[in-house]
Order: sequence, then C-alpha cells, then structure tokens
Amino acid sequence: MDFDAHGGNKRVFHRLGGGGGDGGGGGLSTADTRQKVCNYWRAGKCNRFPCPYLHRELPLPPAATANGAAAKRFANNTWGRNNNFNNHSNNYRAGNSNNSNINNRAVIKTDILCRNWVQGNCMYGEKCKFLHSWTVGDGFKLLTQLEGHQKVVSGITLPSGSDKLYSGSKDETVRVWDCASGQCAGVINLGGEVGCMISEGPWIFIGVTNFVKAWNTQTNTDLSLSGPVGQVYAMAVGNDLLFAGTQDGAILAWKFNVTTNCFEPAASLKGHSLAVVSLVVGANKLYSGSMDNSIRVWNLETLQCIQTLTEHTSVVMSLLCWDQFLLSCSLDKTIKVWFATDSGNLEVTYTHNEEHGVLALCGMPDSEGKPVLLCSCNDNSVRFYDLPSFAERGKIFAKQEIRAIQLGPGGLFFTGDGTGQVRVWQWCNGPVAT
Repeated sequence: MDFDAHGGNKRVFHRLGGGGGDGGGGGLSTADTRQKVCNYWRAGKCNRFPCPYLHRELPLPPAATANGAAAKRFANNTWGRNNNFNNHSNNYRAGNSNNSNINNRAVIKTDILCRNWVQGNCMYGEKCKFLHSWTVGDGFKLLTQLEGHQKVVSGITLPSGSDKLYSGSKDETVRVWDCASGQCAGVINLGGEVGCMISEGPWIFIGVTNFVKAWNTQTNTDLSLSGPVGQVYAMAVGNDLLFAGTQDGAILAWKFNVTTNCFEPAASLKGHSLAVVSLVVGANKLYSGSMDNSIRVWNLETLQCIQTLTEHTSVVMSLLCWDQFLLSCSLDKTIKVWFATDSGNLEVTYTHNEEHGVLALCGMPDSEGKPVLLCSCNDNSVRFYDLPSFAERGKIFAKQEIRAIQLGPGGLFFTGDGTGQVRVWQWCNGPVAT
C-alpha cells in the first residue's frame, strides 16, 4: 500500500482530490472542498461542525456525454442506491425543491436509518436525509420494548393457553414476561447458550449445547433430552415427533410416551455434512436447511430423505411452508419459492433477490387477513412483503440483527435482536405514526 510523506494512504488521498494543481502535498483549498460532497454526510455519520465539505448533492451535470458516463455516476451515488428510489421519494418530499440553499432545500429521505440518530447525536433534525424512525410503512405499530437480555435473542415463544411470553438468549438465560404488565416475571439460568426455542401446546422446547430442555407450563414438568452433539440450532414438531437440528449435521427425533410421561429417542436422520440450522414441517414432510447450503426433504412416515435441493449457494438460514409452497432464505441474499411438480419433486418457481443476506422468515396475516412475509436481513432490518406478489409494504429497523421473529395472537408479533431487546408489535388498521 502506498503512503504519502505524512503517513497517509496515498491512493485514498488522491481519490479525495489531494495534491491539487499547485503540486503541494497539503490539504484541499477552500474552493476545492466546497465543490466536494462530504462522504461522511452521505453515510449519515458526519459530526464535524462546521464541515469543510458540502452537505448536499452537487447539481446535475450538463447533458450526458456521448458515453453516458456522467449520468451513470450520478445514478450510482447515495441518492440512487435504491432501484425503487423514484417510487418512494414522493412520500418523503418537503420544502421547495427549487431552492438550493441548505436551510431551505428539499429534503429527500432515503430508507436508510441514520446512524447518528440511533446514537442520539444527529444534528440535522428534520433536515437529515436519513430516516429518524424505527419503521417505514403503515399497518403495524410498536407496543412496547422488553429489556433485560445481555446478548442476542435467539428464540421467542408464547405457549398455548399461557399468559407468559418466553424469550431465550445467547446470554444463557430464558426470561419470562408477564403479558399483562410487560414486566419480567422470572429469569431462568440454563448454563449454556440458547440456540433456539419453540412451543407446542403447553410444552416449551429449548435447544442448548448437547441437549434439549423440555418444560410443561401447566404441570411444571422439567425434562432434559440427551443425544445432540454440539449446539441445537433448530427444532420442529410433526407427526407426534419432536425434531432437533444439531451442530454435527444430524436431526434427532423423540416421541412422547404418555405412560412414562417422558420423551423417548425415536430416530436419527443423517445426510447433512454440516450443522442443521433450520427445520419446518409441512405436507407430511420435514424440510431441513443446513450450513452445507442444501435443503433436504424427509418423508414424515418413513423418516427417509426423498430429495436434496442444492440451488442455494450459502447457508440456508430459514424455511417456511405457505399454501402449497416452500419458501427458503439464505445468506446468498435470496429467497426461493419452491413448488412440487407432477412427479412430486420440488423445483424453484421464483427467486426473490435481496441486497443483504437473509436470516429469518416468518409468515402471518395482516389486519385484513392478507398473507404477509416478514424477512429479516443482516443489515439490521426486517422487510414486509405481500404474498404472492412480493410487493414491499414496510420495514422495521433495529440496532443489531433481528434473529427471532414470532407470531402471536390478536395481530401481535414479536422480534428479538442482537442487543438483547425484545419488541412487541401489532397489526392495526389505517396509517400509524412512527
């Protein structure tokens, strides 16, 4: 790497316009800086006041050159990052768009969250072009935030008939929340990171390293299911069996014995070469997604693998059965929709591309009963899509990645993020102030 005489990165220095026509290696002249847009402002994190660089975009260049290079450069800058920018911009326009004065100029907001606002120190207020809101879109609202976990929330569940919400975390605890008051009613220390959590009827199943904890919220029965090797990343229930996807690539199955009031080992499904991180049951089949980039389809009656899907190019993070379709998401930045052919095999019927890796999927009806897909991405956001059109209808933002999304009764849904925060949301009718 080249360095200038003062120890700076020479290539970066010249890219910013250093070493002007006077041949000196010093900084830019005032006139030069006033013709350059502040890169930190574009990223939403400039805290210099006054800043020697422009906090607005330069005017459009003259008519495009023969090769169209000028227009292309403008389309690729911050204002044009979103391909659908022109579709969204009318929702955010304010002021006089013909006035270039920075105090009265048009404020055209992108759908990018302002980093300084998140940290509580954005000095631009309403004039900031980045979002000062945790949500974009109408139809849902934030009810409350549940604080207490110290690390990423990896599972949320609301058992049938219970007035308590349970959340599990990498901080090795499960927190119990009173649904009426929103207060923490108890903390259970597990002595190991929670990899996943689900509920079925009154039972809560918690995946930790080398075993699964099973609690009955009605009888207070507390069981430990041994067998897993390494962390348990995913669980599902189907055909009276509990399935657990483990770090060593196996899927273990247990069956509940009513006579002995315990879960007995039923099978071990082998096939994946790396950890199983997603499981879902549908159409009398078990679907498993793995770090080996594949999806395996298992017959629930025979527990035999009947198909292996290899269209993803990275970890298959989440699976969802919707109507007659299987939806899968991956760190390869895609959501794939699978449909069974006449032969019974699954094939990709549609691929939806995201700008970021996709972490989790959750399907639910909105307040009008229309199906909506919630899609968590590793840019700390959750996107809302209408199904089957994949028309975007909103976003939720967080300080860190949202790893857990859970549907609740009465239009409720829950999210848990990397900071340990659990948020309670609700679908509602009409526009909602954010």
